[in-house]
Amino acid sequence: MITREQLPTVLDHPVYDTDGNKIGDAKHVFLDDATGQPEWVSVKTGLFGTSESFVPIHDARIVEDHLEVHYAKDKVKDAPNVDVDAGGHLSEDEEHRLYEHYGIDWDAAWQQANQPGTGGWAHTGTGTETTAGAGAEATGDDAMTRSEEQMHVGTERQEVGRARLRKYVVTEEVQQTVPVRHEEVRVEREPVTEANRDEAMAGPDISEAEHEVTLHAERPVVETKAEPVERVRLTTDERTEEETVTGEVRKERIEADETEDKRQP
Repeated sequence: MITREQLPTVLDHPVYDTDGNKIGDAKHVFLDDATGQPEWVSVKTGLFGTSESFVPIHDARIVEDHLEVHYAKDKVKDAPNVDVDAGGHLSEDEEHRLYEHYGIDWDAAWQQANQPGTGGWAHTGTGTETTAGAGAEATGDDAMTRSEEQMHVGTERQEVGRARLRKYVVTEEVQQTVPVRHEEVRVEREPVTEANRDEAMAGPDISEAEHEVTLHAERPVVETKAEPVERVRLTTDERTEEETVTGEVRKERIEADETEDKRQP
């Protein structure tokens, strides 16, 4: 159970569910009017903390530098929007809606609140505890405290897309010119002279004969071999852009009313 002494450790600190998912940051803690113990905590959710959801705090616990609640992140973000009156209290209807959303037994809570010495159901509305621990109420002297809400803008990392490398094979037609050689037959004739007469007269005078020559030619031969040509990898570059966030904050104003005493002495 979270006590009032632990509130500085809760306010403006992260809130996680039991699975370790960050829900948002604790903004306000609402106290039970009868016991003065923390009953609800409002959590800033959304991309820039623009939404505020209520979650029960009585079963929560402080883990290191954050608050851990016993409800899933989606359950908290889907909690009904409730209005807080000018006095910083939840109405009975608003609190009933929250009880139904979180599956809390309303009748059992009613009986517990009306046990002897608890102050009764009429005192179970919740008041707000801010980071300064003070509301717009008298402090026991002649001064009045004026409070303002301040907007704190943060960032939340989200997955916006995926990129992947995929390797596949395509077939392309490649042309390459290569020189090829071949042999051709050429008939050479030479007259009989004194230099070659002996060779010319070596055979019979009249006869039949054949002489055969083998011809050769080159043909293109295609062979493929895989060769590494480059390395490809995915990297991410972080870019910083500026975005303007608009929100609403409440401020207290203090006016002095003067009453003229018209009585004559």
